[in-house]
Amino acid sequence: MPIPSLYIHIPFCKRNCHYCDFYSVVTDGCHCEPPKAAKQSFPLAQDYVSALISQIEPLQQRFNTVYIGGGTPTALPKAQLGELLKSLSKNITKDTEFTVEANPESLDDKKTKLLLDCGVNRLSIGLQSLDDRKLKKLGRIHNAAKAVEAIRRAAKLGFADLSADLIFGVWGEDLHSWERELEEAAKLPITHISCYSLTYENGTPLFNALKNKSVAPLDDDTVAAMYETAIDRLGLRGFKQYEISSFAKNGRRSIHNMSYWDNNPYIGLGASAVSYIDGTRSKNIADVAEYITRVNEGRSLAESSEKLSPVKRARETAAVKIRTKDGIDFAWFKAKTGYDFFELESKAIAGLISNGFIKYKKDSATGAPVGAPTGIALKRKGFLFCDTVSSALL
Repeated sequence: MPIPSLYIHIPFCKRNCHYCDFYSVVTDGCHCEPPKAAKQSFPLAQDYVSALISQIEPLQQRFNTVYIGGGTPTALPKAQLGELLKSLSKNITKDTEFTVEANPESLDDKKTKLLLDCGVNRLSIGLQSLDDRKLKKLGRIHNAAKAVEAIRRAAKLGFADLSADLIFGVWGEDLHSWERELEEAAKLPITHISCYSLTYENGTPLFNALKNKSVAPLDDDTVAAMYETAIDRLGLRGFKQYEISSFAKNGRRSIHNMSYWDNNPYIGLGASAVSYIDGTRSKNIADVAEYITRVNEGRSLAESSEKLSPVKRARETAAVKIRTKDGIDFAWFKAKTGYDFFELESKAIAGLISNGFIKYKKDSATGAPVGAPTGIALKRKGFLFCDTVSSALL
């Protein structure tokens, strides 16, 4: 079995963004007092970090990748952030890809240096946009200048592997302004860009605004044009697409995320975090206080758990692997799952081929008969309808 990756969820945010449906709570951390209605006791963050450390201590193995996400990990005060990072020292080596997510408003010189000193070698910064009007619509609390400053600071202090997130398809946005954002982002000292189409998730303020008709989403053709523009513009600037939403410069792919797309095992620590070990997927409870209590009492943290059958694991592997630019190699799939891809997915393949979503890969260098397909991969149209393709393979 491949060495599992480690994911740690930090659910604290200075303020919840209008579009976000990840589990998070607003905390009165070191940067501001939150809205009164959402006020949380700050000692909760210390108790949460202590609970996480008690779970990390028994983990003696080294991980190929460690990823701390959220929420906003850098919303933690420097002392608690340092405690958490240092507790992982025995689990990483110089070759471990160690990523931490950060938001511009919570990343200062001291925290940036702390991250570097504790072995973090990859920083993922939530820019979301370089347009102040768009940031305001999304409910972000930083401006474009602050975002650029955070990127440049991190690069200057020593981060050579920097990733930035961008969102497109915001109501009122046009193709020209999106092109301008892409060009500005590509000039920053970053090695990786993730581009996500805005979604209206149930339970978020943005979803309610959609129901109330106070916002009108962009039409599908415009959003599709923006996505294709991202592929083309970023490609010209050296950011090569390697997954639906991911673009890397100089080969700096996210190893952690590639492990997900290979359907490899991972351990998830923290409230709402998901684990996938030995074919069993479990999700932790999405409640910080209850999570702390259960850790301290030695009780189960799982909100749900499912043991996947071998065939379901194989189909799921196909559904996530197809997201990548490289697609699915038949020999890899057989070695990974024990199933012949053609036998398992013959009906789905026929339909996806006829609809122009996927193509066969052929490579006589693999030893296969000349002209024989060695795998499948998404066509340009398939990238636009990836959810449809993935669903067909499940």
